Amino acid sequence: MSKSTRATLALTNAGVSFTPVSYAYDGNAERIGLQAAEALGEDPACVLKTLMAEADGKPVCVIVPSDCEVSMKKLASAFNAKSAHMMKPADAERLTGYHVGGISPFGQKKTVPTAIEIAALDHPYVYINGGQRGLQVRLLPTDAQRALNAKAVSLIS
Repeated sequence: MSKSTRATLALTNAGVSFTPVSYAYDGNAERIGLQAAEALGEDPACVLKTLMAEADGKPVCVIVPSDCEVSMKKLASAFNAKSAHMMKPADAERLTGYHVGGISPFGQKKTVPTAIEIAALDHPYVYINGGQRGLQVRLLPTDAQRALNAKAVSLIS
């Protein structure tokens, strides 16, 4: 597995310190983020999942703990939208250039507005997908927020 991806290159170019961490990816897992947390032996609250959504029809990226569900009402509010819904997997892959299970918020083909769950900033470090299945990057949550120019808001139900 390559530890050099568009995501890791974007982090390097942004001057963000991170550690790439490989794990045994299970494509049959019911919840990929929780499977990653288990494989890493980490608290699911600090293993964040990257979700692609639409707010009033415009693409957005949302980063939340792997053991949480996104509130569509809070997501819409975060982007000053009337409504929000999850993006279809094929659309997310086309927009980001990554495969589902390997979607990273870093180095996406097209930059979109991004929000991170504010509670994630309370952790000393977080894991976020590194741009391919079975690869996470371990970094400071504030560095992730800064690199993505993400707004920190309450997004979970």
